[in-house]
Amino acid sequence: MPERKDEESPSDEDQAPTPGDLTHFDASGRARMVDVGAKGETERVAVASGRVAMREATVDLVREGRAAKGDVLAVAQVAAVMGAKRTPDLIPMCHPLMITKVNVAFALEPEAIAIQATVATRGRTGVEMEALTAVATAALTIYDMLKAVDRGMTIEAIRLERKEGGRSGLWERAESGDDAERS
Repeated sequence: MPERKDEESPSDEDQAPTPGDLTHFDASGRARMVDVGAKGETERVAVASGRVAMREATVDLVREGRAAKGDVLAVAQVAAVMGAKRTPDLIPMCHPLMITKVNVAFALEPEAIAIQATVATRGRTGVEMEALTAVATAALTIYDMLKAVDRGMTIEAIRLERKEGGRSGLWERAESGDDAERS
C-alpha cells in the first residue's frame, strides 16, 4: 500500500483522495486503526472552533446568569474537557492519548455563543479530533441547557482552525475561513 504523503502541493488538494491517502483503510478497503508505534513523540496542539446560533434573548439569559439549569458556560467548559478526554470512546479509529492540556474559551456574540478549544499532548499522533470533540460537546451542552427557551438554536461551523506538530508540521486555516493553507 502506498505511504501517505506528508506535504501536499496545491494541485494535490484539487484531486480526490485515493485509497492510499486514506490512512484508516487497508489495501482491501477495510477500516483499521493506524499503527503509530514507529512515529516519534512530538509536541502536538490543535485548535478547533464552532458556535451555537440562538436568539438574542437566549444569549442575554447566559450573559446575565439567568438560565434555569444554572451556569451554562461553566457546565459547557467541563463538558468540553470531558469530551476531549473521551474522544477515543466516541470516534472508533482514534488512539487513546495522554492529553496534557484542554483550554476552552467562549465569546458571547449578539445572536450566538462562539466556542474555541485548544488541546495539547506530547505523543505520536495529533489531537485534532480531541479539539473538535471538545467543541462539539460544549455546543451540545449549551443546546441542552438552553433548549427549554430556544429549541431553534443551531450548532454551526465546527472546524479545525490550527494544528501543529508531527511530521506534517503546522497547518492553519486561511484568514477567509473558506480554504486551508499550509504554513
